[in-house]
Amino acid sequence: MNFCTSNWGLLPLEEVDMHHFPSMIGAAVLSILATGHAFADTVTITDITGRQVEVETPVQRVMLGEGRQAFFTAVLDSENPFARVVGWRDDFKEADPDSFAAYREKFPQIDAIPTFDGFKEGTFNIEQAVSLNPDVMILNLEAKAATDEAGYEQKLAAVGIPIVYVDFRENPFANTIKSMQIIGDLYGEQDRAAEFNTFFTEQMARVTEIIGAQADLKRPLVFVERAGGYSEDCCMSFGAANFGEMVEIAGGTNMATPFIPGTFGTVNAEQVIASNPDMVIVTGGNWDAYVPGGAWVGVAPGADMDVARNKLAALMQRPAFTGVKAVESGNVHAIWHQFYNNPYSFVAVQQLAKWQHPDLFESLDPEATLKELHSRFLPIDYRPGYWVSLK
Repeated sequence: MNFCTSNWGLLPLEEVDMHHFPSMIGAAVLSILATGHAFADTVTITDITGRQVEVETPVQRVMLGEGRQAFFTAVLDSENPFARVVGWRDDFKEADPDSFAAYREKFPQIDAIPTFDGFKEGTFNIEQAVSLNPDVMILNLEAKAATDEAGYEQKLAAVGIPIVYVDFRENPFANTIKSMQIIGDLYGEQDRAAEFNTFFTEQMARVTEIIGAQADLKRPLVFVERAGGYSEDCCMSFGAANFGEMVEIAGGTNMATPFIPGTFGTVNAEQVIASNPDMVIVTGGNWDAYVPGGAWVGVAPGADMDVARNKLAALMQRPAFTGVKAVESGNVHAIWHQFYNNPYSFVAVQQLAKWQHPDLFESLDPEATLKELHSRFLPIDYRPGYWVSLK
């Protein structure tokens, strides 16, 4: 989608002399950047990387580095999660079409939000960003390496657009509460952020307190296949972070941790067979936009559970799972992939705990937790379909 109106056209970033960039934009655009802040306060935000960023708050015009950041705007701006969003990356509709459809049903204006390519592709257009006149751009931590390489922080700062980083993916259980505080400060919704963070803490404690009280906990060996069926390759997984950490918090042992030094990586089929996990958990979603008719397990809000269960069973016929204890016993599950990068990760922790220790968590109802999340914090109705089991 092209929003450029300059008479000097679109130039690759390396061809733009940033010392002269403001004058190239013109006085009219720069005057636009100054409007709307007469009643704002300039505050210093310390983002998740420790950077101190001056921002005029409460922000009224926000660019989101990912469309799926709607998961946190929905909490803080629950009357209309898109009221402040003037632009976002074009990933929400394709990466999670079922959630996108649920929000579009209630907020059809989201189709009109301008989109842009991601920073990692190196195609982000600064002139477009200026034309959208944002007060701030909120980026996920994983985008920082690309922004550093391209010098986007300095280039956007030169035209009056501060970048603030948050994190729900790299280290979610250390950074989710802090990230929600940061966004609450930006939005002037500190009380709402605090209310959500209290809920997050309480729901995590329903697992961690029970696991922590066990003197001799027998931890099942769990293999998490990341986006199983998305490609023909096997098997993407998680190291000690993200879903790997969720497994550990919920009282399991993450099989892939010794083989993946970082957050994401691959374990070969022979290693899965040799490790012989007690449980297999596949992360899934509706990825028809990327892999039409693929073998992925389409768990998501409103998913067809029979279809999802059949596709999960089919994935277990691959060579990597031949004779594996988890498959032989039917201890195989799939869960919504998007829990890996949003503030709702505590729901996944509860469901993993329920699968890994059904006796300890007999009274825990993760679906009730997810329903409460919707009723208290989200503007859309709850729709089941976030996980499925072979049993």
